[in-house]
Amino acid sequence: MDSVQILLMALGFVALLGIAALTLLGPDPKKESARRLQSLRFRHADSTNARMEAQMRKAVAQRKPNVPRIAGSASRTEALALRLHRTGRDWTIQQYLYACAGTGAVVTLVLLMKSGSLMFSLGVGLAAGMGLPHMVLGHLIKRRLNNFVAKFPDAIELLVRGLRSGLPVTETLGVVSSEVPGPVGEEFKLVTERIKIGRTMEDALQDTADRLDMPEFSFFCITLAIQRETGGNLAETLSNLADVLRKRAQMKLKIKAMSSESKASAYIVGSLPFIVFTMIYWINPQYLAGFFSDQRLIITGIGGLCWMGIGVFIMAQMVNFEI
Repeated sequence: MDSVQILLMALGFVALLGIAALTLLGPDPKKESARRLQSLRFRHADSTNARMEAQMRKAVAQRKPNVPRIAGSASRTEALALRLHRTGRDWTIQQYLYACAGTGAVVTLVLLMKSGSLMFSLGVGLAAGMGLPHMVLGHLIKRRLNNFVAKFPDAIELLVRGLRSGLPVTETLGVVSSEVPGPVGEEFKLVTERIKIGRTMEDALQDTADRLDMPEFSFFCITLAIQRETGGNLAETLSNLADVLRKRAQMKLKIKAMSSESKASAYIVGSLPFIVFTMIYWINPQYLAGFFSDQRLIITGIGGLCWMGIGVFIMAQMVNFEI
């Protein structure tokens, strides 16, 4: 059995694991049945609160009938461009591809010089070239979204003060874009620019919600849509929304503090084998040279990495909480 067959077997095993994960992470039948029963209860209920909630759900479902697809779902190129835009940097797809190719080439050359195994170096270099830039983008997107969430309640409070002083909604959006720093001001500036060129406020906000793909801004769009359908005091509604978002952020911080010990344990358990392997290989390369040349040890190492990946995935899901 040569190295190519071993690599194909490993890729097939990883594909089977991915199919199993997608199967297990599908929609829950119990939740779907509960949702259908709840919709039937709202439809046939006689109470005023149930009818009002049903009307709100209907308004939310009908607020965007003209958008046929999710942002970034047309092609992989569009999805990649959307991820680059979410970082807040002026990076292009060409620059990202250059970074991937450079990272993969450097890792391949370093491993080839240290191990002498061409197939192993190419495999790890390909994985590093595809994975490391993707992880960096994910980190930058997460950091920008966290900054957005931290400043978004303040922006809503500024909107509330503008509405209570008698300003229209579109003008208060312009005030937020100029007064609030960071990603909140940048996104609201894009909203005001779309409104100036003829887009409706609802469509401009929905475009931003599709690009950001975060629940806090979706709550904001839903609040404005419901207010347009049902009427009422928009300033009071937005003030309540700002209070809800602050409490949501506090709950996230509380959960993060309570699960920090478990996350630290998962990080240590997941990274310790790689740290020990690197240290031993750095001190005595001949002791672990068989993992790069012996086919049996290569198969054993690939199997160990797969099982470790399963364990890390399970530990990550155990400490992952949705609010």
